[in-house]
Amino acid sequence: MRGFKEVREEEKSKMVGNVFSSVASSYDLMNDLMSAGLHRLWKDRLVSKLHPFPGMKHLDVAGGTGDVAFRIFETINSISRRTVQGALEGDLDDETQIYVCDINPNMLNVGKKRAAERGLGESRSLVWMEGDAEALSFVDGTVDGYTIAFGIRNVTHIEKVLAEAYRVLKPGGRFLCLELSHVDIPVFKELYDYYSFSVIPAVGELVTGDRESYQYLIESIRRFPQQEIFARMIADAGFQKVEYENLVGGVVAIHSGFKF
Repeated sequence: MRGFKEVREEEKSKMVGNVFSSVASSYDLMNDLMSAGLHRLWKDRLVSKLHPFPGMKHLDVAGGTGDVAFRIFETINSISRRTVQGALEGDLDDETQIYVCDINPNMLNVGKKRAAERGLGESRSLVWMEGDAEALSFVDGTVDGYTIAFGIRNVTHIEKVLAEAYRVLKPGGRFLCLELSHVDIPVFKELYDYYSFSVIPAVGELVTGDRESYQYLIESIRRFPQQEIFARMIADAGFQKVEYENLVGGVVAIHSGFKF
């Protein structure tokens, strides 16, 4: 049994903050290297399951770099261009709001810089906000959709995050979570474990000079609940029609639930 670093509950938030502050500037590069670029397809799949629409109020949590938010923005913009002749490129209608919430200001700064590079720095439809997934600053029942990609395994209390997601969603709203998960194919699992624990920390050290942060990130994956257990946690938070989809043999899973 591989020994994991034990982290006291009261220390986890600070440690996670330090980890993501350390890796923020190289986050996208490392995602490409660690997943061979597949994280882009996984995020595309997440947004396709969301079915964004013009006028939507959407909350993307732990999404500081903007990867998911930009995809939602582009999907809605594409729909708007097809349905509204002469819709302006670079902003959506006044009703559409995509809130990007992240507890780490360094990650948000990366996202804002990327937005500016895309010509979206002044977009009224993209709202960047620092906030805690366990205590959101949203009124009950105010968003149509909620996504969290590669973030929920790093929170201190998963149950609180799920409860907050349920609270802020409107009736009929959808919760979607993209997260690194558990492989259950024996031979593939052995290869994946070797790659995770031996290759990824070494690449992290080579690219960022920070092996420890990537060692923590891998350990956080193994500690995360297995797919069926996490699905039950989502249902226990009040969500209905809970389901999940495994990608790449369970390396990643997309969990979904509706608030009715």
